[in-house]
Amino acid sequence: MKIKELFKSLTLFEKCLWISSLIVVTAAFLLSPQKDYLTLSASLLGVTALIFIAKGYVIGQIMCVGFAVLYGIISFYFKYYGEMITYLCMSTPIAVLSVISWLRHPYRDSNEVEVNKKLTAKQITVMLTLTAVVTLIFYFILKALGTANLIFSTISVATSFLASYLTLMRSPFYGLAYASNDSVLIVLWVLASVND
Repeated sequence: MKIKELFKSLTLFEKCLWISSLIVVTAAFLLSPQKDYLTLSASLLGVTALIFIAKGYVIGQIMCVGFAVLYGIISFYFKYYGEMITYLCMSTPIAVLSVISWLRHPYRDSNEVEVNKKLTAKQITVMLTLTAVVTLIFYFILKALGTANLIFSTISVATSFLASYLTLMRSPFYGLAYASNDSVLIVLWVLASVND
């Protein structure tokens, strides 16, 4: 599907949501006393990726790879090493695997992915076990690195891993995990804003 066709496939509501999100992000950037163009680029790419992921388009996962790299660089600058490691070493590889998974599971030969409506007991057990192990390991790594706001950074790792896992499994519940992660990220970045 060509880029022009991708945007044409959006409903009026989706176009309005996407455009209003771009406007809000850009307005926040313009009102900020410091102009960090890398953060603006990452935010605009992230907003666009989310629209296409919500549509079930593989291009959204490809955009996530770019977003993860940019966000990792930004996180390094703010000494949020947990975010940096999470996005560069976990989210990026899982986004690449998701691209492969989504390409292998098209919905009726369309550009959309086939949704996996129900996770098996084994998949849920693996998800919860891996989340616990990854969170525990990251806690000690982040502590050793002197990560700012260690507890929230560790919680962000857990929610980010859950969201990535559910996206890889093509589960509709990925959105709830990302919403949880976004809530934690809001706290982290508010704390960063207070400090700098």
